[in-house]
Amino acid sequence: MINWLYLHVRAIGQALHRLVAQPLGTLLSALVVGIALSLPGGGYLLLDNVASLARGVSGTPEISIFLDMDAGAAELAAIEQRIKAMPELASYRFVPRDEGLRQLEAAGLGDVLGGLKANPLPDAFVLAPRDEDPALFERLSAEMRGWPKVAHVQLDSAWVKRLHALLGLGRSAVLMLAGLLGFALVIVTFNTIRLQILTQRQEIAVSRLLGATDPFIRRPFYWFGGLQGALGGLVALGTIALGVRALAGPVAALAETYGAVFALSGPDLRASLVIVAFAAFLGWLGAAISVRRHLAGT
Repeated sequence: MINWLYLHVRAIGQALHRLVAQPLGTLLSALVVGIALSLPGGGYLLLDNVASLARGVSGTPEISIFLDMDAGAAELAAIEQRIKAMPELASYRFVPRDEGLRQLEAAGLGDVLGGLKANPLPDAFVLAPRDEDPALFERLSAEMRGWPKVAHVQLDSAWVKRLHALLGLGRSAVLMLAGLLGFALVIVTFNTIRLQILTQRQEIAVSRLLGATDPFIRRPFYWFGGLQGALGGLVALGTIALGVRALAGPVAALAETYGAVFALSGPDLRASLVIVAFAAFLGWLGAAISVRRHLAGT
């Protein structure tokens, strides 16, 4: 175990030395990887921010349960117990028929309602599910329609369906872009490692004569590719952060026109680690393919 750890530490040192020895090439490679990864990374981040902005403008989707006009206190209590027992719900509130009438009058319908002899509105429950998945809304609605004394169930999820469809399309496009750019970055690393191997052919040949094994020779190249990719991931994070800073003001102004308070957010710690790890993996993959392809011929 100690020997294995020493070999990897030694390989990391050799890889870092090669990166530092060619600063311009390292910088250009990191810029290529970083700018390429900032496109899908920034696109995915933009989709998440658009979803948050849409929820802030449109409000939280809800489910409204309208009861029969003859529903009594016992039926109301039974329905409330059913609602409390549902783990899918984040919150609920009971809207008595008189309160519903007052809300309509406050909305400017007082003249219309004033000509009515009796309150035509039923008692209602307004529910807020924990998740905004349209399938969850449909399932809960189908279940609630079968409850006793439930006259109608109204879903406030049409815009959620449209939003999920648009976000799904956007995420698919971003994933396709990430796949294409990732393939291109593997090729870039492949060629970089190929040039490294060709440059060090004599050094590799001498190492083999001295008894060096293939894993010993390959290890520094693997780390070189991985570290180069990780540097590119850090550049991608910096590029995304600059983009967020540049767009924060215009996005906040746009949200304000809709009466919403919204701040464009950058990638969190988990997303940042995923971007750097993905970049490092692409670098390692390109190095591994190149090493296996070209090292055998040295």
